[in-house]
Amino acid sequence: QVQLVESGGGLVQAGGSLRLSCAASGRTFSSYAVGWFRQAPGKEREFVASISGFGVWTRYTDPVKGRFTISRDNAKNTVYLQMNSLKPEDTAVYYCAATRGTYSNTQNFDSWGQGTQVTVSS
Repeated sequence: QVQLVESGGGLVQAGGSLRLSCAASGRTFSSYAVGWFRQAPGKEREFVASISGFGVWTRYTDPVKGRFTISRDNAKNTVYLQMNSLKPEDTAVYYCAATRGTYSNTQNFDSWGQGTQVTVSS
Protein backbone atom coordinates (compact mmCIF):
# COMPACT_ATOMS: atom_id res chain seq x y z
CA GLN A 1 0.00 0.00 0.00
CA VAL A 2 0.96 3.62 -0.45
CA GLN A 3 1.29 6.02 2.50
CA LEU A 4 -0.49 9.36 2.18
CA VAL A 5 -0.07 12.66 4.04
CA GLU A 6 -2.45 15.58 3.58
CA SER A 7 -1.62 19.24 4.14
CA GLY A 8 -2.96 22.67 3.32
CA GLY A 9 -6.06 22.83 5.45
CA GLY A 10 -6.96 25.83 7.57
CA LEU A 11 -9.47 28.54 8.33
CA VAL A 12 -10.78 30.69 5.50
CA GLN A 13 -13.67 33.08 5.00
CA ALA A 14 -16.54 32.21 2.71
CA GLY A 15 -15.61 32.96 -0.88
CA GLY A 16 -11.95 32.28 -0.24
CA SER A 17 -9.64 29.59 -1.57
CA LEU A 18 -7.42 26.83 -0.26
CA ARG A 19 -5.22 24.26 -1.95
CA LEU A 20 -4.88 20.86 -0.32
CA SER A 21 -1.96 18.58 -1.05
CA CYS A 22 -1.71 14.82 -0.71
CA ALA A 23 1.86 13.55 -0.70
CA ALA A 24 2.45 9.86 -1.33
CA SER A 25 5.30 7.48 -0.70
CA GLY A 26 6.49 4.89 -3.20
CA ARG A 27 7.87 4.76 -6.70
CA THR A 28 4.77 3.66 -8.59
CA PHE A 29 2.47 6.55 -7.80
CA SER A 30 1.07 6.69 -11.32
CA SER A 31 -0.35 3.19 -10.72
CA TYR A 32 -2.78 4.64 -8.21
CA ALA A 33 -5.97 6.56 -8.69
CA VAL A 34 -6.40 9.11 -5.91
CA GLY A 35 -9.52 10.56 -4.40
CA TRP A 36 -10.47 13.27 -1.95
CA PHE A 37 -13.20 12.64 0.59
CA ARG A 38 -14.55 14.76 3.42
CA GLN A 39 -16.36 14.25 6.68
CA ALA A 40 -18.28 17.02 8.40
CA PRO A 41 -19.20 16.83 12.10
CA GLY A 42 -22.07 14.44 12.65
CA LYS A 43 -22.12 13.32 9.02
CA GLU A 44 -20.83 10.35 7.08
CA ARG A 45 -17.69 10.61 5.00
CA GLU A 46 -18.50 11.60 1.43
CA PHE A 47 -16.73 11.55 -1.90
CA VAL A 48 -15.45 14.88 -3.23
CA ALA A 49 -13.26 14.24 -6.29
CA SER A 50 -10.99 11.64 -7.86
CA ILE A 51 -8.33 11.43 -10.54
CA SER A 52 -6.92 8.59 -12.58
CA GLY A 53 -3.29 7.51 -12.39
CA PHE A 54 -2.00 9.72 -15.18
CA GLY A 55 -4.48 12.51 -14.53
CA VAL A 56 -6.46 12.00 -17.72
CA TRP A 57 -9.79 11.34 -16.04
CA THR A 58 -11.42 13.18 -13.16
CA ARG A 59 -14.70 12.99 -11.35
CA TYR A 60 -16.46 15.36 -8.94
CA THR A 61 -19.44 15.33 -6.67
CA ASP A 62 -22.08 17.78 -7.86
CA PRO A 63 -21.82 20.32 -4.97
CA VAL A 64 -18.18 21.10 -5.82
CA LYS A 65 -18.31 21.10 -9.61
CA GLY A 66 -17.03 24.37 -11.00
CA ARG A 67 -15.43 25.31 -7.67
CA PHE A 68 -12.92 22.52 -6.92
CA THR A 69 -10.21 21.16 -9.21
CA ILE A 70 -8.25 17.97 -8.64
CA SER A 71 -4.85 17.56 -10.27
CA ARG A 72 -1.67 15.58 -9.81
CA ASP A 73 2.07 15.82 -10.35
CA ASN A 74 3.43 12.29 -10.51
CA ALA A 75 7.02 13.54 -10.56
CA LYS A 76 6.35 14.92 -7.07
CA ASN A 77 4.11 12.06 -5.95
CA THR A 78 1.47 14.63 -5.06
CA VAL A 79 -2.21 15.18 -5.74
CA TYR A 80 -3.81 18.57 -5.23
CA LEU A 81 -7.31 19.81 -4.55
CA GLN A 82 -7.76 23.47 -5.45
CA MET A 83 -10.84 24.76 -3.67
CA ASN A 84 -12.29 28.10 -4.75
CA SER A 85 -15.45 29.97 -3.77
CA LEU A 86 -15.54 28.09 -0.50
CA LYS A 87 -18.80 27.89 1.43
CA PRO A 88 -19.45 27.20 5.12
CA GLU A 89 -20.93 23.84 4.10
CA ASP A 90 -17.49 22.84 2.79
CA THR A 91 -16.27 22.73 6.39
CA ALA A 92 -15.00 19.22 7.09
CA VAL A 93 -11.97 17.05 7.60
CA TYR A 94 -10.61 16.29 4.16
CA TYR A 95 -8.96 12.95 3.46
CA CYS A 96 -7.08 11.69 0.46
CA ALA A 97 -7.16 8.04 -0.48
CA ALA A 98 -5.59 5.83 -3.11
CA THR A 99 -6.44 2.69 -5.02
CA ARG A 100 -4.93 0.51 -7.71
CA GLY A 101 -8.45 0.13 -8.99
CA THR A 102 -10.48 2.53 -11.07
CA TYR A 103 -10.80 6.20 -10.07
CA SER A 104 -14.56 6.09 -10.66
CA ASN A 105 -15.47 3.49 -8.04
CA THR A 106 -15.43 5.15 -4.62
CA GLN A 107 -15.57 1.77 -2.89
CA ASN A 108 -12.11 0.87 -4.24
CA PHE A 109 -10.09 3.32 -2.17
CA ASP A 110 -8.15 1.40 0.48
CA SER A 111 -5.15 3.53 1.50
CA TRP A 112 -6.04 6.59 3.54
CA GLY A 113 -4.30 9.62 4.96
CA GLN A 114 -4.94 11.10 8.39
CA GLY A 115 -6.93 14.07 7.15
CA THR A 116 -6.65 17.84 7.25
CA GLN A 117 -9.22 20.22 8.71
CA VAL A 118 -10.88 22.82 6.50
CA THR A 119 -13.05 25.42 8.20
CA VAL A 120 -14.97 28.02 6.23
CA SER A 121 -16.41 30.89 8.23
CA SER A 122 -19.48 32.83 7.12
